Amino acid sequence: MNLYRSVFALTLLFSLAGMTAQAADWPQYLGPDRTGIANEKGLARTWPEGGPKELWKITVGEGYAGAAIRDGEVYVLDRVEDKTDILRCLSLADGKELWNYTYTAEGKYGHNGSRTPPTVDEKYVYSVGLMGDLVCVDRKSHQLVWQKNLIKEFNGTPPNWGVGQSPLLYKKLVIVNAQGPDAGVAAYDRVTGDLVWKSPRIGLPGYASPSIATLGGVEQLLAMGASNRDKTELGSTVGISLEDGSILWKYENWQCWIPIPNPTPLGDDKLLISGGYGAGSAIIQVTKGASGFDVKELKVLDADTCGSQIHQPIVYKDHIYINNNSNEKTNGLSCFTLDGTLKWKTTDLPDAPQFDRGSLIIADDLIIALDAKSGIVYLVEPSPDGYKQLAQAPVVEGRELFGPLALSDGKLLVRSQDTLKCLDLKKS
Repeated sequence: MNLYRSVFALTLLFSLAGMTAQAADWPQYLGPDRTGIANEKGLARTWPEGGPKELWKITVGEGYAGAAIRDGEVYVLDRVEDKTDILRCLSLADGKELWNYTYTAEGKYGHNGSRTPPTVDEKYVYSVGLMGDLVCVDRKSHQLVWQKNLIKEFNGTPPNWGVGQSPLLYKKLVIVNAQGPDAGVAAYDRVTGDLVWKSPRIGLPGYASPSIATLGGVEQLLAMGASNRDKTELGSTVGISLEDGSILWKYENWQCWIPIPNPTPLGDDKLLISGGYGAGSAIIQVTKGASGFDVKELKVLDADTCGSQIHQPIVYKDHIYINNNSNEKTNGLSCFTLDGTLKWKTTDLPDAPQFDRGSLIIADDLIIALDAKSGIVYLVEPSPDGYKQLAQAPVVEGRELFGPLALSDGKLLVRSQDTLKCLDLKKS
């Protein structure tokens, strides 16, 4: 009996250790489950003068692509001279390059350069480049496993600023926006690259990465298609069957010609849909009855009230925290209730930062937010009672500091147009 207890205790110990290591990863866009929330503890709530300690920095090619982190390795899809994509693997400890995989991808778009973080599992790393190249690379051999070009595969036309999305992994599938006239979303076999299914068209190509939610008791894929600029051709927000790619439901009352954030689950079968370019936001509820799914529009928030142009709204402790900024309107960092009632916004406060269109994540009961114009990183207490800033530090410089943040093991990765930095956010 004692031997059994000892074996059980050791098994439990190693299991917990494995869970802890896995929880510290940031293996894809928006973290472990694409919510923007990290399962981290032990972060400092104040910073010394000069800000958190810089552990390392490296030079990267022009662009916006943030990092993915797994097993102490940092993955970045870099881009050089409008000709080459470079999937780089770095050490999280010191930033040294461990290996890279390079392929030719010639072409140029406005706001040029890299776009989005890769997605990493136990064996492979998947990425989508500016020119539509979906690649799967073996993490051990560092060799290409398979490659597709989404534009050629589905006879598509790239959006105005090229292809920007992060692959989604689900069971044996890797799922991407297909970008084609007859396919909205495509699912490939993760190992072979064989096409498993494709969904019907959902609109023009956009920039929102696919995500997963359970609505009406059914786990399903969430995806968005764009409208054209004058809305003579509509896009849609849809739920898609993960089994065969069929459309489960469709919502077309919210339109955006450049959708970037994903639909944000609010609980109780509700979603927040938000965007810039005058789109504003909407809250809908998706339910399932005997005859199928039904979509009910609960609230529409105009662009002056709520609209995140680039980064994902985050739901935390029954409130929504959102970088409520776009080309047209600046509301700063804002807090809403789950029914869309505004609690506060930093533009109402004297001397509070406006955050431009920078990334934000939440970890250890802290909002970590980057101001995309000043390059200052802020530490904020998430509270519906008001904006409560705890610390700030200038971290990066340059234009359009839109790259998404990543956090693993207390190490924050922040990028500018030409530099990737790693900061130590742990308590001393």
